[in-house]
Amino acid sequence: MAKTVKKAKSGQMETLRQVLDYIRRYWLLVGLSLILAAVTVILTLYIPILIGDAVDLLLGKGAVDFDDVFFIMKKIGIAVAVTAVSQWVMNTCNNHITYHVVKDIREDAFHKLEQLPLKYLDAHAYGDIVSRVIADVDTFADGLLMGFTQLFTGVLTILGTLGFMLYTNVPITLVVVCITPVSFLVAKFIATRTYTMFKEQSETRGEQTSLIEEMIGNQKIVKTFSREEAVKEQFGEINGRLEKCSLKAIFFSSITNPSTRFVNSLVYAGVGIFGAFVAIRGGISVGRLSCFLSYANQYTKPFNEISGVITELQNALACAARIFELIDEEPQAPDSPEARVLSDVRGNVRLEKVSFSYVPDRKLIEDFNLEVKPGQRVAIVGPTGCGKTTVINLLMRFYDVDSGSIKVEDTDIREITRGSLRTSYGMVLQETWLRAGTIRDNIKMGKPEATDEEVIEAAKASHAHSFIKRLPKGYDTMISEDGGSLSQGQKQLLCIARVMLCLPPMLILDEATSSIDTRTEIRIQKAFARMMEGRTSFIVAHRLSTIQEADIILVMRDGNIIEQGNHETLLQRKGFYAELYYSQFAG
Repeated sequence: MAKTVKKAKSGQMETLRQVLDYIRRYWLLVGLSLILAAVTVILTLYIPILIGDAVDLLLGKGAVDFDDVFFIMKKIGIAVAVTAVSQWVMNTCNNHITYHVVKDIREDAFHKLEQLPLKYLDAHAYGDIVSRVIADVDTFADGLLMGFTQLFTGVLTILGTLGFMLYTNVPITLVVVCITPVSFLVAKFIATRTYTMFKEQSETRGEQTSLIEEMIGNQKIVKTFSREEAVKEQFGEINGRLEKCSLKAIFFSSITNPSTRFVNSLVYAGVGIFGAFVAIRGGISVGRLSCFLSYANQYTKPFNEISGVITELQNALACAARIFELIDEEPQAPDSPEARVLSDVRGNVRLEKVSFSYVPDRKLIEDFNLEVKPGQRVAIVGPTGCGKTTVINLLMRFYDVDSGSIKVEDTDIREITRGSLRTSYGMVLQETWLRAGTIRDNIKMGKPEATDEEVIEAAKASHAHSFIKRLPKGYDTMISEDGGSLSQGQKQLLCIARVMLCLPPMLILDEATSSIDTRTEIRIQKAFARMMEGRTSFIVAHRLSTIQEADIILVMRDGNIIEQGNHETLLQRKGFYAELYYSQFAG
């Protein structure tokens, strides 16, 4: 337990250091906020003195110095007005600091997402990442704003009232100081326990967000397989854990205020009783005692606020720790300064002794060798999990090889800029990706400068033009994220049109026609055949009827090439390829 608390405390201090690094960028506003907080506190503490002086002027019936009382009232009015203005400007500064810090953190987090290697995104649930960037940062903002709003003024109020009380009467002040440490002990006891609880709450909330996002995005599949009850049970289990850890965190945080109020009552009672005895003996006037009681109340009030702030800061720091975990992740290795821009690509690709695995102790691709000449069509076939899509990931350098090398135009792709390498490939995947915008914008994604005529030609070549013209606004029809109401086949046709518009020197087609009807597929295959002329093409296919014209067919199993040749040669061998081919036409 002690080790866990110590580790949590160390992580908390590191998180606090990172938060302060962001706040330091706005040091001028922080300084102004501190000055205004000091002005607010000083004037707030000066008002009880004025009130005490006014009380001492009320000597009895017929013995009231109204001129001096009215003069004091004017001073009180001015002090209250200046205090109000100072508080308003201070809160404006605090808002500015908080939301600029939040903006900076969100921008850094989003930029880091753009730099992270794909293996990080593959290993983390999307909902959890979204929860970190949105929900956790919002919670952090609430805690930070409360910290700025109440922590500064609270600490200064405590120090200021202590100074005024010492100036007014030392013995009574000592009574206050002796009882005060109880508040610190209470706050420390709660703070050391709430950080871990709030961190667990934040993590569980991210898990819940991830499940909700996954279920909403895949609701058709859930309903198709009648998984509603199972999903409800899974959600109920996560929701139950969230309830338990939230109740724990809230319980400990909620006992802060009553505990510190109890201590405050002890302080107030101590000052009242001891001060009364001092006043009876003539050690302090009634006005000064009333002033002192006001100070005792103001002195103890910040402990309530600060203890509440500390609890909120625990929650805020727990959320900040999660977002900083993302920001501190090791980014994708940048392009080497000597990396060259790939140009004049003819389509020479060579893989030499390539080995790769997603998990170190689970081998996938070993000693993979392949040489592809310009214009050749290479088909990759094999059972699920054999490494077909992994080869595509390595060609595009979404992942780097563990050993060996992949060369394009006799240059190792690790010595080529990622941007120029990837723009040399046109890629159509089985999974489509469209963004919110017009049909035209989605087709022009890879070539923003394309003319309308070029867009229409690409759409016609991909056989997407006919369905686009039937849409309400044709090419200007707005679609939502991931295509909205478009069918899977229509979305795939748009992705094919996008590649046909760019026409890069090399192509990757990963089950590119899997969602298209047979009649359209035949037309698309003909369009692909024209597009692939003179271009190096890699085709991943499950339907072997679509790759019979390939120059080279690689048959993969367990990460290795077990057969290689063209369609006729492989059938004559009567090996694994022939077994796969004839199994698709059995019966």
